[in-house]
Amino acid sequence: MIFYPDSEKIEKILNRGEIFEEKYLNSVIEIIQKVKKEGDRALIKLTKKFDNYDLEKKFYFERSELKTFYEKIPENLKVAFNRAKDNIEFFHQAQLEKTFLVESNGAVLGQKITPLEKVGIYVPGGKASYPSTVLMNAVPAKVAGVDKVYMMSPTSGGEINELVLGVAYLAGVDRVYLVGGAQAIAAFAYGTESVEKVDKIVGPGNIYVALAKKMVFGTVDIDMIAGPSEILILADDSADPTFVAADMLSQAEHDELASAITITDNEDLAKEIEQELISQLFKLERRSIAEKSLKEFGGILLVKNLEEGIDFVNKIAPEHFELCVRNPFEYLYKIKNAGAIFMGHYTPEAVGDYFAGPNHTLPTGGSARFFSPLGTYDFIKRSSIIQCSLGYLTKFGKNIMDMADSEGLTAHRDSVKYRMLNGFKTDI
Repeated sequence: MIFYPDSEKIEKILNRGEIFEEKYLNSVIEIIQKVKKEGDRALIKLTKKFDNYDLEKKFYFERSELKTFYEKIPENLKVAFNRAKDNIEFFHQAQLEKTFLVESNGAVLGQKITPLEKVGIYVPGGKASYPSTVLMNAVPAKVAGVDKVYMMSPTSGGEINELVLGVAYLAGVDRVYLVGGAQAIAAFAYGTESVEKVDKIVGPGNIYVALAKKMVFGTVDIDMIAGPSEILILADDSADPTFVAADMLSQAEHDELASAITITDNEDLAKEIEQELISQLFKLERRSIAEKSLKEFGGILLVKNLEEGIDFVNKIAPEHFELCVRNPFEYLYKIKNAGAIFMGHYTPEAVGDYFAGPNHTLPTGGSARFFSPLGTYDFIKRSSIIQCSLGYLTKFGKNIMDMADSEGLTAHRDSVKYRMLNGFKTDI
């Protein structure tokens, strides 16, 4: 499980998101085309085939119907989810952008912020239940002012997930469709008889969902192309091997393609973490998944020093990154690429996944180099505002006309020239 900087495993980890793309691409294209052509009929057929559920019995739940599921949630979970919702709202309210106007050289300039009208959120329903994902995707949309938030979530094995539906009510979701996979993404992108076309699709999913989002981008906006989950931990000799192993397994249990890596410069610590992983694996319910994940895409990378370790962190650009070191703030500003950064020995990734407030929908597969976590900024549009006076054109008009001439766009030039001439005549 311990490996070194020259290991082939590093390239395997870096490229793991591309492993199965070609294998599934044709299937995804076929599903999207079916939904575009056949609408609800395609969704009914595909849901029976993949999820063993008959949409003709119940296609979706309206908000008023979701309340029943919320009331069924056990009291201890209600308290937990309500507290998490409050934390998520608090954090995302701090992210809100505002419309502004400024004056410059006689012109009024600004930016108008407008919430998107309709957003579709996708909540997976495969190997586990993800009510926390409902909160993380719906709450920021509502905080941003989105009018209608619709949700797609599959009924895996034909079973409706009542907890997910109950939390959808708490999060403010307006309607939940019992559809999953690439067909759900296609329905949101193009609309069907029962599904409203949305402006943007957000939320994680399996390879079918990720590829479908990639294919419909441009018809609608998307948040990001989410791949398999991942955690990277930088640990020095102050780290507790029990904590580190537990945090690695918290990602490895997601699915077989998940990646869980610790980087350290301490060989004794590396060996202790390895022993802890073996010990804790035996206690896991999802042991077979975690074991395969660790074997293929995880392990403990032993480096010469933590500076070399930081180079690998920035190269891998992890979704979740833990600084399990004596003084995390000493290293924080050296980290250029990470979706979420967890500081110190008492901040497990699970705190961010469920409760603290920052979003758990994060860039994966190295895309933290250019993507950010989901936030209220994903649910708004920015419109520029410009108002010029005649005085402004008098002062800067020649500059603008010269620039238009340099590009050979004479109509651009004349649109300024005529205003200047007419303005001067009016003044006379």
